[in-house]
Amino acid sequence: MRLMLLEDDPRLRALIAAGLQEAGHSVEETASTHQGFNLAMTGGFDALILDVMLTEGQEAGFQVAQRLRDQGNATPILFLTARSDVDSRLTGLDVGGDDYLSKPFDFRELRSRLSALVRRSARQPSNALTLPGGFKLHLLRRQVLDRAGHSMPLTPREFELLEGFALQPERAYSRDDLITRVWAGQPDVESRVVDVYVGNLRRKLGEGVIVTVRGHGYRLGEVSA
Repeated sequence: MRLMLLEDDPRLRALIAAGLQEAGHSVEETASTHQGFNLAMTGGFDALILDVMLTEGQEAGFQVAQRLRDQGNATPILFLTARSDVDSRLTGLDVGGDDYLSKPFDFRELRSRLSALVRRSARQPSNALTLPGGFKLHLLRRQVLDRAGHSMPLTPREFELLEGFALQPERAYSRDDLITRVWAGQPDVESRVVDVYVGNLRRKLGEGVIVTVRGHGYRLGEVSA
């Protein structure tokens, strides 16, 4: 495996890199979030190992991961940190991390977790769906990127609505269908709420992404070849 390691403790960084190299892996190491981000964006890594608490900030590792995901980088990320509380682990997953290993750790577990991450990534079918206008919808990261790879600021409801259209692009959804899917059929949700959310998506993504089916509801627009 080709790995990138972002860790600002020089002794620990050297130990981790040496152990991984002894196991036959190639390791690029750095203590800088700026250099770590740029290295990761060059591509070609099987996985990224990011310390969370760095000299540049208590959550600097999380911030690097968020920037990478915002730029469309889907390389598996394993966080290393002394913070083992539930909130920290959840934050790591929310910003796009794939696994979380608390310090101190057994080196055998680090190698095992990295191998599992890379195996899952290799088996993972493409989860990026193409939308009209050149947008990409990433199911696992719950993210929509524009042509330039920039993340679109969608709310969770807006994403769920768009996800439904993208998963069944030939289907015309009625407003009741969408209420059932996105709002779990909540009885107090009126059909005009769907229209409001569709309008919000059109303002953010453009008119051609979701089209109106007269007398019925909405469907995904045509994707250009």
